Amino acid sequence: MSTATVTAVPIGAPSTVTIEPAVFVSKREFDNDRIKNVIDLISQNNYGDWRDDLFRNGYAVVKNAVPSERAQRYQQEAFKWLGRFSDKFDINNPDTWTRENLPPMTNTNLFKSHCVSHEKFMWDARLEPGVIKAFESLWQTDELLVSFDALNVTLPNRKDKELVAPWPHVDQTPYRKGMHCAQGIISLSDHGPEDGGLVVYKGTHKLIEEFFTSVVPKKDWTERDFFMLSQEQLQWFLDRGCEEVKIECEAGDLIIWDSRTVHWGKEPSPSSNTIRTVIYACYTPAKFATEKSLAEKKSLFESWSGTTHWPHDNLVRTGSKAYYADGREYENNRDEPFEKPAITDKLLRLAGVKPYENK
Repeated sequence: MSTATVTAVPIGAPSTVTIEPAVFVSKREFDNDRIKNVIDLISQNNYGDWRDDLFRNGYAVVKNAVPSERAQRYQQEAFKWLGRFSDKFDINNPDTWTRENLPPMTNTNLFKSHCVSHEKFMWDARLEPGVIKAFESLWQTDELLVSFDALNVTLPNRKDKELVAPWPHVDQTPYRKGMHCAQGIISLSDHGPEDGGLVVYKGTHKLIEEFFTSVVPKKDWTERDFFMLSQEQLQWFLDRGCEEVKIECEAGDLIIWDSRTVHWGKEPSPSSNTIRTVIYACYTPAKFATEKSLAEKKSLFESWSGTTHWPHDNLVRTGSKAYYADGREYENNRDEPFEKPAITDKLLRLAGVKPYENK
């Protein structure tokens, strides 16, 4: 394959169709005893498995959390979902991978609108026993909540889309202490060295409190569970031995990382032909949530709305509609999934709609 010039654009660059702004629906709650006690308990053990990697390095790969044949089926369902918005889109024909033929997406390749978070295949993946078991073992409870997160389908070598520049960030405010959230990626495709994928900086979670205290002026702190690092700030971690790691994994693997770990999503290189396909899914103990957050989460579920990576707090209603630059509403906007999930007690408890008996 011939080489191509790679042009990177910053996060937030404009696109033809934009998704309506996200809306914060719950006030964030920071440190409290019920969260701190769990964090202290789980971080002081030696497990002899992937959890040791998570606490030591800030990330881990759980192999075969989803049987590969089911992961591939979920990927095909994701492709089918993309094709519902235009009969001109053909997953097997790269010439059709254009903005005009795709539903609105972020320039980081995320699909967050049109109720995709609640499509049946998304919930089927979230309900995979191996995925849930991993988070149960991490938090040492079977009473969990799950995020209503995004789908990522990265179509390589698109002719109408510039690549996004590195955007190293953390997804936890400095006002929180300890690991309040462990994020997850359910991989529906292989991730080789040239393919798009998650980049992490090993060990940054252990230095993040020192970083905010000594490098970032308090006036620049924000309650938002997101902080973008400049290159100079990233260098502070590199100078302290935090190695950049592009995570490689296979379809069916689960990536889990500490929200305090510096990370970003890398675009594929021009030599990649892999359609990176992942579902973001994060689980935290139900007891982390306040009654108000649970009520908001129930409302989000009942309106088929998406959220951030966070299951129990930082609940942000992602925009469900999209608009053209001239203000016209995108003609294929939706207010419900194409295929709704089977509503079970397990799903309702994970969604925060039905309470756990012991909560």
